[in-house]
Amino acid sequence: MQIESVAKALKELGHPTRLLIFKRLVKSGHQGIAVGQVQQELDIPGSTLSHHISSLASAGLIKQRREGRTLFCVAQFAELNQVIAFLQDECCLDESEAVS
Repeated sequence: MQIESVAKALKELGHPTRLLIFKRLVKSGHQGIAVGQVQQELDIPGSTLSHHISSLASAGLIKQRREGRTLFCVAQFAELNQVIAFLQDECCLDESEAVS
């Protein structure tokens, strides 16, 4: 994963409201959750929620799908795992070099 992509994802998750939204989407699993339900549960105005969802989607952290008149958001777990892996890949390497 490119450092620019990781930085973008972390930037978007660095906003408290977006992090709260993303956490709710993660909780919903691979099926996702209707935008209206997120709005109701988190008590976020529709236009504000739309703005934050757009930001998360632009970072590749979520995808949207429409079923009839209902718009669903789904966390992109592969993308999230890549961000986490990027942060963990070099964990403690300096410690193992010092032991050698």
